[in-house]
Amino acid sequence: MPLTRDEDISELLAGSRTIAMVGASDRPDRPSHQVMKFLQDQGYRVIPVNPTITGEHVHGEYVWRELAQIGEPIDIVDIFRRSAEVGPIVDQAIAIGAKAVWMQLGVIDPDAAARAEAAGLIVVMDHCPKIEITRMGLAPVAAE
Repeated sequence: MPLTRDEDISELLAGSRTIAMVGASDRPDRPSHQVMKFLQDQGYRVIPVNPTITGEHVHGEYVWRELAQIGEPIDIVDIFRRSAEVGPIVDQAIAIGAKAVWMQLGVIDPDAAARAEAAGLIVVMDHCPKIEITRMGLAPVAAE
């Protein structure tokens, strides 16, 4: 069952430091661009993943083609893709040992969520971390 309680979402965000953002954009008018900057300003390391702009940089971070290339532990895989594209991304998140998958507002895939949970990942679906952090008044994460 995806997380929906404030306490659970708050605990996930407080215990996370590194977020891979699948569907990150280099276009300032895109929500993923804005959310990535917000999360960085909150103290998270956000690693962009987007095959269209692989090798470029967004907000100072190198853009990777896929999750498997990152090569470092990922706490949350934040998915800014259409619901129909979520399944393979969740499978990659499972394969790299991510702790959680977070599907953005309007992104819903119950089958992928069930696979992630069966593999031991925490799942948040149809929420935005920027909105949740702001709504709950969460403090920025501390650097390790």
